[in-house]
Amino acid sequence: QQAAALDDPREEPLVQFVSFLLDDTQGFWQRALAAEGLTYRDARLVLFRDQTSTACGAGEAATGPFYCPGDERVYIDLAFFDELRRRFQAPGEFAQAYVLAHEIGHHVQHVLGTSTEVRRAQQRAGQAQGNALSVRLELQADCYAGVWAADVARKGSLDPGDTEEGLAAAAAVGDDRLQKMST
Repeated sequence: QQAAALDDPREEPLVQFVSFLLDDTQGFWQRALAAEGLTYRDARLVLFRDQTSTACGAGEAATGPFYCPGDERVYIDLAFFDELRRRFQAPGEFAQAYVLAHEIGHHVQHVLGTSTEVRRAQQRAGQAQGNALSVRLELQADCYAGVWAADVARKGSLDPGDTEEGLAAAAAVGDDRLQKMST
């Protein structure tokens, strides 16, 4: 749907796969929120290598995948998928799918106003409580990724081992772990 094309033709299969995932996750959230009388608006996806400009500042490989509410875009450095397999020992397409679904989960939080409410609460809270709220926001994005994965499973589209790939990715590249590694 909204995946940015990269210049290297060798990237095309990965770009097509991630574009398929984007369409699938956003289609799910479109239907799920509509069933509750809510409106979902699509996020955009920016695939890049090394670094890119965002409404939230510079997007860099060291940051890992992230969602920017300022421009409603998910940013993924494609080299991260290589790292996911090699460095984090979380190989497989469903590990990649989890990463995207988690970031789309942050977009769902933005669309529903949850992330704005949490940011306001963090401003009123002390550091420990603010950190706890941040962890809860991350866990909710993980939950939203799981809700989407359950829909994929219900449709019979999971292969043996897919669930384990997603769980391995969640354990290996949680936002708190990536932030600790980059500082």
